[in-house]
Amino acid sequence: MATGWKIEEFVGSMTAASANTTSAYASDIRQFEEWILRLKIDTPKLVTRDLVRQYVSFLTTSQKAKRSVARKLAAIRRYFAWHIRNGTLKTDPTAGVHTPSGTGRLPKVLTKEQLNSLLSCQNPEVPEWKSSRDTTVIELLYGSGLRVSEVCSLDIDSIDVRNNTLVVMGKGSKQRRIPVSEPSVVALRHWLKFRHEVVFESNTSSNQMNALFLNSRGHRLAPRDVRRIIDQRALTPTHPHALRHTFATHLLDNGADLRAVQELLGHSDVATTQRYTQVSKERLKSAYGAAHPRA
Repeated sequence: MATGWKIEEFVGSMTAASANTTSAYASDIRQFEEWILRLKIDTPKLVTRDLVRQYVSFLTTSQKAKRSVARKLAAIRRYFAWHIRNGTLKTDPTAGVHTPSGTGRLPKVLTKEQLNSLLSCQNPEVPEWKSSRDTTVIELLYGSGLRVSEVCSLDIDSIDVRNNTLVVMGKGSKQRRIPVSEPSVVALRHWLKFRHEVVFESNTSSNQMNALFLNSRGHRLAPRDVRRIIDQRALTPTHPHALRHTFATHLLDNGADLRAVQELLGHSDVATTQRYTQVSKERLKSAYGAAHPRA
């Protein structure tokens, strides 16, 4: 391997990324380096836009999944951006390079019936505290578009019910303040009346004591608990993240600004948010086809 690539230094700069992310990026950059070395190029300074495009074409013709190709290009793009920030390169060879267009797999959006099923509890055997907690969790997943991990990490003081807002810690330890829907506020106030029933002060750590949502053992709610809640209420098998997809798509369906949706979701790159515009367009096409007499 050529030493001018400084891949280890690049990976070390990704302090906010998870171990899985840094490992995947390192692997993607090394694969790109190996491909470039076959062309007798041993330094990133000689990489051109045409070479990056050739590599993307190589990946595509190698029957790599579109998502995989997009991830590898994202890794290469971030790598060269790091070089430019450090002054070791002056131009970005990834500028203007895109993955091949295609339909790909669009985020799944829940139907009205599926949402109603998740937001209502029809089982009289479920304790009222649990029903209240579960409804509140689902309201926040859909009403504010939170990730499951973000819901689980909420503390009591994360919520400002008087101003209908909450502060959440997202990916990369990035904090954001987002609005809370009126149904979520109502559900939160109702849940807080029951929360004391699952808080055990004698054997609960301060971290658990501050948690907004707890399980029946008095421990902070975990992602697997949330998945269990969804499974128990869902009409058909689904995933908690589908509520976040539905939140974003419904906002765009109703004319929300893309940048505003990006901020609400906590996406660092607007390209991640843009996939929801495709979902929104497909829904509009479907509605037109079903309702217009000359469609």
